[in-house]
Amino acid sequence: MTPWALLSPGVLVRTGHTVLTWGITLVLFLHDTGEPDPKRPRTHPIPQLRQWEEQGELLLPLTFLLLVLGSLLLYLAVSLMDPGYVNAQPQPQEELKEEQTAMVPPAIPLRRCRYCLVLQPLRARHCHECRRCVRRYDHHCPWMENCVGERNHPLFVVYLALQLVVLLWGLYLAWSGLQFFQPWGLWLRSSGLLFATFLLLSLLSLVASLLLASHLYLVASNTTTWEFISSHRIAYLRQRPGNPFDRGLTRNLAHFFCGWPSGSWETLWAEEEEEGSSPAV
Repeated sequence: MTPWALLSPGVLVRTGHTVLTWGITLVLFLHDTGEPDPKRPRTHPIPQLRQWEEQGELLLPLTFLLLVLGSLLLYLAVSLMDPGYVNAQPQPQEELKEEQTAMVPPAIPLRRCRYCLVLQPLRARHCHECRRCVRRYDHHCPWMENCVGERNHPLFVVYLALQLVVLLWGLYLAWSGLQFFQPWGLWLRSSGLLFATFLLLSLLSLVASLLLASHLYLVASNTTTWEFISSHRIAYLRQRPGNPFDRGLTRNLAHFFCGWPSGSWETLWAEEEEEGSSPAV
């Protein structure tokens, strides 16, 4: 690995996320808002993590630490794994024509990507940041410096859920050590760092909540962020009033998290076409 590779955006973003995660955790574990003079009473309570440590109750601090570690490992897994890149190996033209005829209705032919020249399956899109086409493309996440696609989207949703639990717990722990009092200068010196941590956790909790809610909605309806935002520009959605891949809440969740029922999106599209064209009895 060259020295320049250590300065790549992916390495910098993941390093920043890791440092920020452990930095906030250390503040919650080590911050003490008590006054140094033991003869004088504390002006307000210390954070609960510090209380648990002093009282020898280690189960909850260890649980919080394991959740933080789990969320960080999930973050690294999602950001480093293949999101579902389309195979760039060229295929014989005869096979391409046969695949188009067998799996996709003539009104929605598969097309070649004008950037990497691979044959794009339905729901795939070229990512300009990754310079690859991604199956069931959802979005490119700058905080992970990776695409969210067919392979890592379920793990991304699980990561958001675990991250939100950690953030809300951290928010409560930070608030447990805050109590505003005068003089202002003394409070700022003793609790300024904890207050800044509380504000940062509040912002991150809001962002994580919105992201998790939006992705759960998209998963429940079997659509993607890209399809939801750009449906007017996508040929296979522009021609239909509804979502052709929606199979109901239960089947959508089963397919997303468990891969059942299996099959390509072209097959699902063809089944939808057959059901829509069959005469009513």
